[in-house]
Amino acid sequence: MRKQVLLLQAFLLIELHLAFARVHRKDEYTGSTVLAPPSPPEGNTTFVDGATWCVASAGASISDLQVALDWACGSGSADCGPVQNGGPCFEPNTLAAHASFAFNSYYQQNGNSDIACNFGGTARITTRNPSYGSCQYSVSGPTSASTPKISIHSSYLLWGMFGVWMLWFLPGISLVP
Repeated sequence: MRKQVLLLQAFLLIELHLAFARVHRKDEYTGSTVLAPPSPPEGNTTFVDGATWCVASAGASISDLQVALDWACGSGSADCGPVQNGGPCFEPNTLAAHASFAFNSYYQQNGNSDIACNFGGTARITTRNPSYGSCQYSVSGPTSASTPKISIHSSYLLWGMFGVWMLWFLPGISLVP
């Protein structure tokens, strides 16, 4: 019986560790630890502390950037007016600069979610403001409704800790009839 309790305690400790690892992660851009649930298939809508922007990835191919820019300014309904000839963000007249502005426009319009800054892997989220001169990138910082400090997935931690406590301090409880 004691072996069963110890085995169950070990499994609960492993589950607690896994739950903790799923909920806490290091932000790759700021290096700070953020509390975030695992990304659902439709995208993670958890924010990094502070304002974020979406820009083109340095390693993205020209053809992939062009396809993503065309989609963002077309079906994606991003505000691409400022990158048109004569607009405040036309210069520098590069595909990466224009794509960055369009990607960020789409990202801000769609709730700053991770999935809204993907563009087939050609974009990334940054905490550095890409605005320059008269070209101002839109930004919307986190709101209290969109930056939960404890997610629903944190309940795994609470239940796991409760289970460990129950098994550790109440070993007389029999789990088998």
